[in-house]
Amino acid sequence: MKTRILSGLIMLPLVVILILGGYVLFAACFVIGIMAVREFYNGFKAMDVHASLPIAVCAAVGLYVIELVTQEPRWLMLWFFGVVVASLLYLFKIEERKLEDAMATLTGIFYIVFFSFHITMVDRAEPYSLMVWLIVITAFGTDIMAYFAGVALGKHKLCPKISPKKTIEGSIGGILGSVILSGVFGYFFMPEVLIHCVIIGVLGGVVSQFGDLTASIFKRKMGIKDYGNLIPGHGGILDRFDSVLFTGPMVYYYIVLVIGI
Repeated sequence: MKTRILSGLIMLPLVVILILGGYVLFAACFVIGIMAVREFYNGFKAMDVHASLPIAVCAAVGLYVIELVTQEPRWLMLWFFGVVVASLLYLFKIEERKLEDAMATLTGIFYIVFFSFHITMVDRAEPYSLMVWLIVITAFGTDIMAYFAGVALGKHKLCPKISPKKTIEGSIGGILGSVILSGVFGYFFMPEVLIHCVIIGVLGGVVSQFGDLTASIFKRKMGIKDYGNLIPGHGGILDRFDSVLFTGPMVYYYIVLVIGI
């Protein structure tokens, strides 16, 4: 537990990044996305699957340049097309590469690079850019509260074949923690959309656990314990941000489709 708490304190600089927002957050999302997709691809190597990191890096650069230059949906659709084509062209060295190599490349780009990109989209979604905090609050809040609720009350396994330590009691505690923290945030910082913050807290509490379990499924199939060892007690960047990959898009599409901008 001490290792987890100390490692959690290392994450405090992320709070500064969120406070600064703008181009600082934009750059941080790009860097974290590249680091995370690299870890993801390294995990596939344990299965003798070799995804293309250069294609993923080029895809990330293209996506962030489009966001900087223009937010035209047509350019984003062109990006989607380019990513699929590049991943399939990767197979043209047919004697060296397998279908799985292309599929892993494609999965990493969409699952990590594109999903994490939604954090910057929320940060630019005026007048609700402050909701970028809810991405972190729901993800980390759920994780922390689920851990302590699981330790104190956990008896019934949630998904024993995916993550043996997770319990139903911990899951419920995580959701409640997400709701409370999101509600407190909304009350003090965005009272005009307080009810939406609470709803996002509910959705985030559920979705963040889906993100965590999805990452665990990948690790089990890859035959690895952690994606990396960069953060003591937490593993790699992807081990720490796996739930954020799901809460980021959830918050963005809630703003766009429910609140409306």
